[in-house]
Amino acid sequence: MNGKQLKNSILQWAIQGKLVSQDPNDEPASVLLERIRAEKAKLIKEKKIKKDKNESIIYRGDDNSYYEKFLATGEVKCIDEEIPFDLPFGWEWCRMGSIGDWGAGATPAKGNSDYYGGNILWLRTGELNNGVVYDTEIKITEKALQECSLRLNKAGDVLIAMYGATIGKVAIAGNEMTSNQACCACTPFGVFNYYLFYYLMGSQMDFIKKGEGGAQPNISREKLISHLMPIPPLNEQYRIVKQIQKILPLIEMYSASQDTQDKLNAEINEKLKKSILQEAIQGKLVPQIEKEGTAQELLEQIKQEKQKLVKECKLKKSALTDSVIFKGDDNKYYEQIGTEVIDITDEIPFEIPKNWIWTRLKNFCSVCTGATFKKEEMESEHCGIRVLRGGNIKPFQLCTKPDDIFIPQSKVKEDILLKHNDIVTPAVTSLENIGKMARVELDMPYTTVGGFVFIIRPLGGGESLSKYLLAFMSSSSAIEFMKSITNKSGQAFYNIGKERLVTALVPIPPLVEQERIVSKLEKLFEQLR
Repeated sequence: MNGKQLKNSILQWAIQGKLVSQDPNDEPASVLLERIRAEKAKLIKEKKIKKDKNESIIYRGDDNSYYEKFLATGEVKCIDEEIPFDLPFGWEWCRMGSIGDWGAGATPAKGNSDYYGGNILWLRTGELNNGVVYDTEIKITEKALQECSLRLNKAGDVLIAMYGATIGKVAIAGNEMTSNQACCACTPFGVFNYYLFYYLMGSQMDFIKKGEGGAQPNISREKLISHLMPIPPLNEQYRIVKQIQKILPLIEMYSASQDTQDKLNAEINEKLKKSILQEAIQGKLVPQIEKEGTAQELLEQIKQEKQKLVKECKLKKSALTDSVIFKGDDNKYYEQIGTEVIDITDEIPFEIPKNWIWTRLKNFCSVCTGATFKKEEMESEHCGIRVLRGGNIKPFQLCTKPDDIFIPQSKVKEDILLKHNDIVTPAVTSLENIGKMARVELDMPYTTVGGFVFIIRPLGGGESLSKYLLAFMSSSSAIEFMKSITNKSGQAFYNIGKERLVTALVPIPPLVEQERIVSKLEKLFEQLR
């Protein structure tokens, strides 16, 4: 159970009478509600509040069913289906409208400078802090208060957000203040304001459910005042609040500790993944088996595949100019391009098994960027070719988003449509996102990537090579290499040059060993989830 869940559980126990013990000497809530009704009648007579046409009394009949009697009409109806739980002795149910004066705010005309810049606090729902609000960013004038139907909330009033993303968020007014129309305030009559505050806080999910169904969540004043509320004896309200205020700081400490632990666990998992990937690409994750052949055999197969693609005009002839990397008798590493042989020992980051081989990325992959387009070429409807960007790439996962861009099919070359086994990674990104890789699991004939994303396409080797390459490109060694070849673009972005990326040295195991490495990685990563 996380901190939020524990807090909600505490609040639920509180409003169900399970947080503190009941005292039979407490004045029952029924007497409190009678006193509240008398107070409201007095205020109505003095024209300080309006009469509630739906004022009611909720009671339990001799048949143990719950009934609601409407005072204006005398109508009585059974409400058993509305009662969410049984109450302790001395508690009562009532509608929230019965325990206070509820009213929403308003927004003075923004264009009227006479309404703003005064000294009257004007609260927006974003300022509700699940605590006490003493000040607001915006102040309004006395003129705005008089002319714009604003409710002046008293210090101690309980505030709740009714609309949108903040729905159900609460606060207590620390000073007199007004609010916008998305906020409803209650001046409680006889009920301890902090009990109401914690009750509303613990009922947030109920209000969110009540607000569903429209363009944006909306619980409205009417929905609030008709909501059922359990009322404990007043003395028990004080005990409940005291206990909650004693417990909540401990929950906050627990929550902070848990967040720290979760962060540490995530960091440990990430470090373990990087360590495992590094072991995998160095030939230390699975044993080598002689009969599985060598990586040179795989590169020969890839070379044949490249020759085929050149004949089909799907690949440029220059792609056949491979370099060969080998270890000399002097234990140094050399690279041969045509007749030229150069010493590249300083480039080799680590030793690999004898049946493995070093090669350049360009020798077995094509690398290109995605589609470039003008803003006016974007489709207003979700039709044409979907364009994935850096935000669509998560570690080892490619995802679509509701705000994805679409462009006409005529603007996209066929060779940059995403294919099974492609690997995509940002070409321009923040420093921490360099090396974020995802693999294309199936052909995506109506999807490409944007111009700031690389498509790395293995030229043979099938799924095993693609998955192994994803592991390598996600490893610490590959990420460090990519960071080393970046150029800073603006204040926060780094540009990875394609010309240098294709020169990346990749350790290649035999194909069957690749399969075993990938299988082992998948099992280990599953355990780390």
